[in-house]
Amino acid sequence: MKGGRGGRWSWPVRVASVLVAAGLWQVLTATDARLWLRFDRLPTLDEIAAEAARQLATPVYVLDLLQSLIRILTGFGLATVAGVAAGVALGRSARTRDVLLPLLEVVRPIPAIALVPVAILLFPTDEQGIVFITFVAAFFPIAVSTRHAVRALPTLFEDAVRTLGGARRHVLWHVVLPGILPGVFGGLSVGIGVAWICVISAEMISGEFGVGYRTWQAYTLVDYPAVIVGMATIGLLGWLTSAAVELVGRRITRWLPRGERTTT
Repeated sequence: MKGGRGGRWSWPVRVASVLVAAGLWQVLTATDARLWLRFDRLPTLDEIAAEAARQLATPVYVLDLLQSLIRILTGFGLATVAGVAAGVALGRSARTRDVLLPLLEVVRPIPAIALVPVAILLFPTDEQGIVFITFVAAFFPIAVSTRHAVRALPTLFEDAVRTLGGARRHVLWHVVLPGILPGVFGGLSVGIGVAWICVISAEMISGEFGVGYRTWQAYTLVDYPAVIVGMATIGLLGWLTSAAVELVGRRITRWLPRGERTTT
């Protein structure tokens, strides 16, 4: 049947799915279930909740949150600017493709986290190195999506602007940039997820503060409730930032025609 924005039962179903998963976790861990997977080593929900309450009462938890957010927003923000600019240039300039595309295609398959040793040697502080890893992780999805969006634009609109006497800057501002917004935000959505994976990994390797560093420290101390709290914090931060990117994308591209959603 048809329904607006996923139907009236969308949110209850989503909440119920989370509650069912949490209940299943509690049953398996409280009973020390040892099926193919070993749940007897994992903490129960009450142990995790007690650890979360303890951490929320300490300033270190807030400091770690802020540190990770500063790193992700800095690296992702720089990657957004550089990725969109590079994607537009690669999509519209054959000379730029000849100069930059071979280099970018060679570097792109290298996982960003594999660049941690290079970042340690290259930058004077670990903080700058972690931001660099975050930047690299987000840059390539954004640049590639932007380039493909530029290449997919119909030439009809550009020809119309040129016919009316518009210059290249008019084409860029009134045709290219509005036309590639859906593709750009698709790249941003992928980029923010990849950036979180890499910033947490970089914090585990060379950080001093941050959610990733604190989660790895808890693992080395065999503090499994704290490990689960760290994992849940990472998931929540990733979900919130991804939702923010999606919300901004919907607001900026609200002029686009949208089909009516259907649910079953």
